[in-house]
Amino acid sequence: MELTKKGHACVRLTRAGRTLVIDPGAFSEPDAAAGADAVLITHEHPDHFDEGRLRAVLDGSPATELWTLRSVADQLSAAFPGRVHTVGHGDTFEAAGFSVEVHGELHAVIHPDIPRITNVGYVIDDGALFHPGDALTVPERPVRTLLLPVHAPWNKLSEVVDYVRAVGADHAYAVHDGLLNDTGLGLFTRMLGPDGVGVAPTVYDRIAPGTSVTV
Repeated sequence: MELTKKGHACVRLTRAGRTLVIDPGAFSEPDAAAGADAVLITHEHPDHFDEGRLRAVLDGSPATELWTLRSVADQLSAAFPGRVHTVGHGDTFEAAGFSVEVHGELHAVIHPDIPRITNVGYVIDDGALFHPGDALTVPERPVRTLLLPVHAPWNKLSEVVDYVRAVGADHAYAVHDGLLNDTGLGLFTRMLGPDGVGVAPTVYDRIAPGTSVTV
């Protein structure tokens, strides 16, 4: 499949002419979900879920379907009957020709005073790729490509390193990096690479928004 970074936590997956988009939020490129056959949302925070943009996509493409957790589905299901599917940990389904497994239940702790919300991650095509959303969920199966949330109010570098090591993917590509400038992006590249603390045998890299790799 072709993986295209669409800014911050959003990626487009394309294969055989069909497209699956994960987390086209407010920090993503405005056209991140345009023309998608299917969309997956990990949780309700606006950097992952932009209701206005997503409604425009669903209005403009009657064949587009959405899979997400209940907190997001409840905001859209009445307007798009039969096209919004509620999922949770342990569920499996097919979207745009991709097989999908749901892993995880809760958003990472931001602060003890802030109530935790639900969050799910998605394993694509029998472990080809995993997007955890806003949590350091270790999926209950091997994965080859990890989309790694490198920077957020709820994580720190030591946790990111330990998470990559625990998942043990072949490759980890940075996501959730929309708040970092070039200095911060360079720091993570150094620290997660062989000249820093390292995450071997996983290879860490970053895809610039708008560019693609094959996974």
